Formats: sequence, C-alpha cells, structure tokens
Amino acid sequence: MTSQLNGSVLKAFKILDLFAAGKTELTAKETADALGINMITAHRFLHTLVHAGALRATSRGVFRLGYIFADLGDRVLHDGSLPTILQPILDKLARDTGEACMATEFDRDMAVCIAKALPDRPLYVDIRIGSRLDAFCTAHGKLWLAYMNTEDQDRYFKNASLTGMTDHTITDIDALKSELASIRDQGFANNNGEREHDIYAIAVPITTTHGKMISAFSVFGASPAILDQNHSRVLAALNAAAKSARNVIYGDA
Repeated sequence: MTSQLNGSVLKAFKILDLFAAGKTELTAKETADALGINMITAHRFLHTLVHAGALRATSRGVFRLGYIFADLGDRVLHDGSLPTILQPILDKLARDTGEACMATEFDRDMAVCIAKALPDRPLYVDIRIGSRLDAFCTAHGKLWLAYMNTEDQDRYFKNASLTGMTDHTITDIDALKSELASIRDQGFANNNGEREHDIYAIAVPITTTHGKMISAFSVFGASPAILDQNHSRVLAALNAAAKSARNVIYGDA
C-alpha cells in the first residue's frame, strides 16, 4: 500500500526540531549534516520555510525561528484542552495510589491546579480547580522553579518573599536553590509539610521530547507515608502517569 506520509513535510519538521533541541540559529551546512542531505536541498528547505513564515533569515545563510511560533505555542498551551487530556490519566493515578492527585500549570509565579482526581475512600485531602500554590514551598511549585531557565529563576527570586509557612518551609534562598538543583537531577519534588502542616506530596514533570516542562502530576495527602514507606511505589505510579501523558500529547502511544 502506498504511504500517505509526505517525506518533504517530515524533513521540514526535522529541521524545526533542531531548534527544539536547543539551537537558536541554523545554517544550511548544519541542516545538511543533521538531515543527511546535500547543500542545495538544505538551502531549498530553509528558504521554503522562510517563505512560509516558519523561519526568518537573520543574516546571509543564517536562520532563526519565525515569530509565527510565538503565537502558535501560546495557543497550544492555553487553548483549554490540556486538563481534558490529562483527566483520564489522573483518574487512573488516583485509583492506583489510593490518594488525591492533581495537575498544574504555572502562572504569574504560582502553580495553578488545572485538573484533579480523588480517591475512592471516605477521607481524603481535596483541592479546588484554580487553586494557586506558592512556588517555593509546594512540590508542584518547586518542580516548576527547578525546570525554569536561569534567567526566569533569578527573576522569581528577585521578587519572591520566602515566608515561613510551617517549621519545614525553606526560607533560605541558597538552601532552596540547592534543593531545586537536586529536584532537576532526580526528576521529582517533595512537599514535606512545607506550606501546610500535615500535607505531603510528590510531584513529577510532564515534559516535551526536549525536556521543557508543560505540566506536572502530583500525589498528595495527609499521611507522611506518602514520603516515607510509600515513596517508591507512589513515584513509580507518577512516572508511569507522566509517560502516559507524554504519549497522548505527542502521539507516541
């Protein structure tokens, strides 16, 4: 059966994916080397993408992303569909762990609950959709800070007031930055009663294929067992849920 995939379109997106991998500028030679094509073909692809508005030529032979992606990226992240996509995965996570779960986005220096799922038992900790969580003393917030670039993180700390919410709140900037570095390395964040007494949580990021954080899942509750004897089990369930979310969002399932 004849393939319905267009090879030229796929190559064009491979070029754009080079920027997603961290490049800010691209030349025809770099494009040719990365895609295994000749220079003439690379030039044709690059200039076609400029004509379409996907790239812009900043100097002779040097290309950057076009401004069209600023608008498209904002639309993707704020079109309201993410909570609907994540909800079935959150529901399964709550069943698997027996604890409350939520997903967040980041807005104006705070993590915001965009979806939640509750366990099937009489007593549990709940949270409202739209609740705003301080970044420096919650699992979700610390995760968002850890995955920020250095410039955005510095801006946050310039304006932040690290108030002691409980005896466990980290109020020293150097100590918090050290924890954020550990969070980035280990891929998860804990909340050990840092915002409210007797509220414990573990959160993991949902990232793009190149590591940019777009949302996060957490399991939370009133039992310290979440962070103690159940930590490995809960973390495994969270990582499986985050992988499922990436598969659904990026079509890798």
